[in-house]
This record gives sequence, C-alpha cells and structure tokens, in this order.
Amino acid sequence: MAYLADSHRPAVVIAASGMVSGGRVVNYLKRMLGDPRHCVLFTGYQGAGTPGRDIQRYGPRGGWVALDGERIDIRARVETVSGYSAHADARDLLNFVRRMRRPPRHIRLVHGERHAQQALRDSLLAWAAEAGHELEVTLGVDFQNP
Repeated sequence: MAYLADSHRPAVVIAASGMVSGGRVVNYLKRMLGDPRHCVLFTGYQGAGTPGRDIQRYGPRGGWVALDGERIDIRARVETVSGYSAHADARDLLNFVRRMRRPPRHIRLVHGERHAQQALRDSLLAWAAEAGHELEVTLGVDFQNP
C-alpha cells in the first residue's frame, strides 16, 4: 500500500461488498482517496449509511468521507460496476475464469471461509488440468496453504 500511495503512480482500488467499514481497503482508501490520479472501483453492494455508500454518493461531487474517525476529502475518481457480486457462488466464479480470453496463471483466494476457498481452489485446478492450462491457486494471507 505504501508503495502505491508514495510512488505517485495512478492506481485503481477495487472495493467489493463489505461497505468499506473495515479491513485493508480502509487503509488503501485513507491514503489514496485524496489523489485525483487514482480511481476507486466498487464492484459490490454498498449499504446505506456505510462509508462505501458515502464514497459512491459524495465522491463524484468532490465530497468527503469519514474513515476511522478521520475526514478524507474525495478527489479520486469513483466508479461503480454493476453485475459483479462478492457473493457469487463457486460455479459463477469458475465460469468467470473459464470465459477469460487469457486465463490467469495464478489466482489468490482471499475471501470466504477456509473450506469454501479450498473447494473453489479444487474446482479451479480441476478445470485447469482438463483444459491443459497451467494454474497455481493459493489461499489468502489469513490461511496457510495445506
């Protein structure tokens, strides 16, 4: 995060559902919302009364948002993409990867419970083996790979 914020290079912060109420995305946004070179891309639902919804609502008008009790002016571009859900099921996520023109060689699963991550990893690896595609799937930082 420090590299992105300090490098002065444009970046896109992708914020899925979760309402920007905690976690790493809050730290990214605190450092990057004030810079017009950046873009915040929401891909999931942001509930009313949450920082995520406030960013969506007030960001395009040059407003501000409170994150961790700190007022952050919104100068970054704010966009929302409908149709993607952080709550997609494993089949939808697998189909998303299968339809890619150039599928990734590495996927890191960072959301969901361990058993759900493992099941999705197994499905992705089975697809890759069947398709003859080289793929590595690792679980997020909160879990160790078995």
